[in-house]
Amino acid sequence: MTAAPAFWWRPRPGGAALALWPASRIWGQMSAWRMAKSPRFRPPVPVICVGNFVVGGAGKTPTALALARIARRQGLKPGFLARGYGGSEKGPLLVDPGSHTAEAIGDEPLLLAEAGPTVIGRDRSASARILLDQGVTAIIMDDGFQNPTLAKDVSFACVDAGAGIGNGMMIPSGPLRAPLDLQLRRADALIVIGEGGMAEPLIRAAARGGRPVLRASLKPVRVRDWRKTPILAFAGIGRPGKFFESLAAIGAPVEETIAFPDHHQFTDADAARLLARSEKDGLRLVTTEKDLVRLKGATGAAAELRERAEAFPVVLDFENPAGVEEMMRDAVRLAVPVAALP
Repeated sequence: MTAAPAFWWRPRPGGAALALWPASRIWGQMSAWRMAKSPRFRPPVPVICVGNFVVGGAGKTPTALALARIARRQGLKPGFLARGYGGSEKGPLLVDPGSHTAEAIGDEPLLLAEAGPTVIGRDRSASARILLDQGVTAIIMDDGFQNPTLAKDVSFACVDAGAGIGNGMMIPSGPLRAPLDLQLRRADALIVIGEGGMAEPLIRAAARGGRPVLRASLKPVRVRDWRKTPILAFAGIGRPGKFFESLAAIGAPVEETIAFPDHHQFTDADAARLLARSEKDGLRLVTTEKDLVRLKGATGAAAELRERAEAFPVVLDFENPAGVEEMMRDAVRLAVPVAALP
């Protein structure tokens, strides 16, 4: 996967962004037209969408897992819908975590499938029907905020507090997937994750539109375990720097960091480089859960890297879980037992 252009994430549009503005205007018109389409299917169970306004990582998968925990506390059986970005399978396909690899279905679905039934596919309606056959009583969409095919009962938009919406422009001038005002109208709430001031303009815009803002943070698990041995940290996610900062914040002795593009498929050459560096100075290989699951099924040096590397697990904690739980209960009340819209 190629990295997003650096100018997307600058606070103000520069020359490159402005030069691409005509193409961005066309993109925005097409996105708005697509989002305006009527849903093709309304499942007879609540549908909770977890999305974001921009391209790249914003904490959607940890948020989906956190919402699933809330759903289970409310007596529901949650299942997940994902596109399977980065995988070769187009779906719809029920994920088998015992046999599927990230190369086939993407990395996020493998993590989700450890927590509940998960279906990948571009056709969200067809995927939802397969999920219903698994007996789920709540559907959680990991991404799909801009996808109109499935009726949603509540839509959460995740925002990385340290990145916000970058330069505020649409693809290809910036990271926005669709016009911001349209996306804000479709969001029932913002979930602002982490620390930083880049999301403040968006938070103010949400407040003007009457959208609640929910604060959350990614909390590491077993903090003391990461303070013992010097670390070589590597990651191929949307914002590798955020992962490296999380390790440093808990006092982990990070000696070196190596970043790869988002959803990177590690080659034997990548693995050999990491293993050699680790062995040279006795460094502990630490990566994200998404990166480690991407090494599943690997052979050669990549298989050795999977055996040697450790995942740094995090969970998403809401600052006001009661508010999120109430929105989830509202989604259950909104759900109606109608198989399809006219």
